Amino acid sequence: MRTARSKKAAAESTPLSYQELSAKILPELHLIAARQGIEDYKKMGKDDLVMALLQQEAAGEGLKLAKGYLEISPDGYGFLQENLYNLETRSVIVSAGLIKQHQLRTGDYVVGKARPPRDNERYGTLMKVEAVNNLDPEAAARRPKFDELIPQFPDRQLRLETTPDEMSTRVIDLLSPIGRGQRGLIVAPPKAGKTTLLKKIAKAILKNEPDVKVIVLLIDERPEEVTDFRESVDGAEVIASTFDEPPQNHIRVAEFVHERSRRIVEEGGHVVILLDSITRLARANNLVTPPTGRTLSGGLDSAALHFPKRFLGAARNIRGGGSLTILATALVETGSRMDDVIFEEFKGTGNMELQLNRRLEERRIFPAIDISKSSTRREELLLGEEVLQKVWLLRKVLADMDPAEAMEMLLSRLSRTKSNKEFLATLAGK
Repeated sequence: MRTARSKKAAAESTPLSYQELSAKILPELHLIAARQGIEDYKKMGKDDLVMALLQQEAAGEGLKLAKGYLEISPDGYGFLQENLYNLETRSVIVSAGLIKQHQLRTGDYVVGKARPPRDNERYGTLMKVEAVNNLDPEAAARRPKFDELIPQFPDRQLRLETTPDEMSTRVIDLLSPIGRGQRGLIVAPPKAGKTTLLKKIAKAILKNEPDVKVIVLLIDERPEEVTDFRESVDGAEVIASTFDEPPQNHIRVAEFVHERSRRIVEEGGHVVILLDSITRLARANNLVTPPTGRTLSGGLDSAALHFPKRFLGAARNIRGGGSLTILATALVETGSRMDDVIFEEFKGTGNMELQLNRRLEERRIFPAIDISKSSTRREELLLGEEVLQKVWLLRKVLADMDPAEAMEMLLSRLSRTKSNKEFLATLAGK
C-alpha cells in the first residue's frame, strides 16, 4: 500500500516544464498549485502562478528560478540582466556551452534554473534553460537570424491621429506618414519641441497600435527628462543612459536595446524605437572608438559612425514577418561642427524625415514642423491613391508659403475638422 501511495505521489509531483505549465488553463494550474501547497495561488495571475510553481520546483532541487535578459560578453559567456531599465542588475552567469547548445543570443529573455553562488563566487550559474522569449528552447534555437530576413519598403502605416485637437500627430500623418519598418530622422534645432513631439508619437502608437512594442532610448539625457518620460508615457519601455554616465555605458545600453529589438522582430513582432538622439550616440561612440587616423571635420573619427549607422540601419519592414521602426532625433544648429557633420552623414540614410524649424517655435507655433522639408519616401505605399492625390494638392498650396505661414494656415484648417479624413474631404471641393 505504501508503495502504491509513493508511486501516486511521485506521479502527481512529476516536474512540469515552463511550456507544459504555460499550456494549461488557470483552473488546471490552481489544482496543481493546491497540490503543491502554493500560498495565495488564487490571487495570482497565470504568469505569476507559473513562475511560483517553477520556483518551488527549483527549490526542491536545491536551485533557484532565474530569469532575465541575456547579455553575451566578447569571451562567449553571458549574464542575465533582471530588467532593461538598469543593466547593472546581473544575477546569474550563463556558460558559453549553454549559450551554444540553445543558440542563445544577446537580448533573449531567458527563464531557467540556477544554482546559488558558492563561497568565492559573486553570481549564481544557470544550470537549465526552461524557456527563451516564452518559447520552448528547441523552438527558439530554430529561429531565423535577423540579418537573413528580407527587408522591404514600409507598406502599413502607423496611425498617429488620436483626438481632434492633437495637431502634431495629425500633421505627421498627413505630410510625413510613418510606416511599420520606417527609418526616420527628426531633425531638430535646440528648443524646437523635439522631446514633446517624441512623447506625443509614443502615446499615439501605444493607443492606436496595441500590437507594437514601444521602446524609448534616451542617450546622454538629463535625469529629470528620463523621469518625466517614464511618468508621462505609460506603457513604453523607457531605457536611458544619462549625461553623468560614461560614454561606454551609452554604447552598451544602445547595443542592448538594438539586440533586444532584433530578437522580437525575429519572432514576427513589431517594435518602435524612439531614439534621442543619434547625434549624442555618435558623439559617445567617437569617445570610445580607437583612433583610426581618419578624422572628419569637427574632430569626428570616421570609424565612430559605424555603430550608429548599424543601429539606424536595423530599421526595416520584414517580408511576411515583423518590423523594426526607428525614429531618431538629429541635432542641428547647436554651434558644434561635429554635430553638423554627424547630421550630414545620416541625412541620406533614412526613408522619412521630419524637420523642425526654430522660427516656428519662436513664434509659438506648434508643432514647429517645416512642411516643405518634411517627407516620407514611397508614401504611396502607406497612403491610398485618393488620399495621396489630396496630400499632393495640399503640398502644392503650401509650397510657396513661408514655413510659419504654411503651418498656421494648415493648423487653422485642421482645427475646423474633427479628423484628417474630414479635412481631406474639404480639399476635394476646392
